Amino acid sequence: MKPEINGGNSGVNKFNLTKHIHTRHKGRQMVTIEKLTNLSAEAVLKVTLAEEQVKFAGTAADFLADGSDTIHLHVIKFDDDVVGFFKIDVMYSLSNELGIENCIGLRAFAIDVNQQGKGLGSASVKALFPYLKQNYSSYGSIYLTVNCKNPGARICYQKGGFEDSGEKYLGGAAGPQYIMHGKIA
Repeated sequence: MKPEINGGNSGVNKFNLTKHIHTRHKGRQMVTIEKLTNLSAEAVLKVTLAEEQVKFAGTAADFLADGSDTIHLHVIKFDDDVVGFFKIDVMYSLSNELGIENCIGLRAFAIDVNQQGKGLGSASVKALFPYLKQNYSSYGSIYLTVNCKNPGARICYQKGGFEDSGEKYLGGAAGPQYIMHGKIA
């Protein structure tokens, strides 16, 4: 059975047109970011996370079930193999709490446990900004929260170009979270 992608209108798959960004990783192989397609949805189900990471990003099945008109699903590929995924939330709830206008949110950014430690997370975050500029140029900035118990993810986001806002979000189910942001345009 093929997984179905949520978020289409009248049965139309709004993820058919795929714009993507390629970034060289360690001088030879490519990190690619693309919108989720039916073909890549099958590969997403093979992405696994360490048990302690699931509480921060959820499972691949959770990711696939969460697409909508306001939650856009994307995949991270390394040499054409899906190695991770993330969501772009165009109605990011923290924007109201923080008084931020014209922003989107990054959610559930995950790299397969077997691909971690190779620099793919940082390379993917670096590739994210040109991808956002190409596909979400009407927004000025992107925000995310990263759990205080997840220092590796925080460092990855910083290496990729996100800045710590100096504030914390205290409403997270898994505990306090750092609020980070980056400019799109």
